[in-house]
Amino acid sequence: MSKAVVLNEKFEKSGEETLPEKYSQVNPHNLYLYVKAYAANLRANNAHTKNRSAVRGGGRKPWQQKGRGGARAGSIRSPLFVGGGVVFGPTNKKNYTQKVNKKQKRLALEYALFEKAQEGKLFIVDSVAVESGKTKDAASIISKLGVKDALIVKDLVDEKTFLAFRNLPNAYLIEPNELNAYLAAAYNAIVIERAVWENLVKEG
Repeated sequence: MSKAVVLNEKFEKSGEETLPEKYSQVNPHNLYLYVKAYAANLRANNAHTKNRSAVRGGGRKPWQQKGRGGARAGSIRSPLFVGGGVVFGPTNKKNYTQKVNKKQKRLALEYALFEKAQEGKLFIVDSVAVESGKTKDAASIISKLGVKDALIVKDLVDEKTFLAFRNLPNAYLIEPNELNAYLAAAYNAIVIERAVWENLVKEG
């Protein structure tokens, strides 16, 4: 059974907490589908080219059909000419949006948390607060955990804590409504406040 690491106020290990059994029974494919949809929905879809019918000009036949010893041509907007249309080019009419239902989003998040717990990288702490607002104090929290980077989930982000974590390249501070399976899977470790964790388990 996977367990989350419980930390004290000094961010030192003080115990362990067992994850709900259903977390271990989630099919990993749910996480794959969610991450795929999340990435697809981020696509800007700006690439666009014009085909020969959309390019301006080319109404007149450039030269006579026969007699000049060259190939036939009906328009200078043919893809054969410089400035002509593009054949099978990208258009911004394509819709890359993928939908994921509510239940699958939940299952994906549960599996992402289960994976982190298996690796010993899911941490529960009563409170994450940097009252000084200094980046070096926030950095010391990450260094104490001994992880490459961390997703910090705080129940209510205050200004001082936000300022402390803002410039850290290896930490990302969010509130519970921003937590999703993509972020949970992307970061090396997750630090989550006790209140947030209890609500998360209760909602499931």
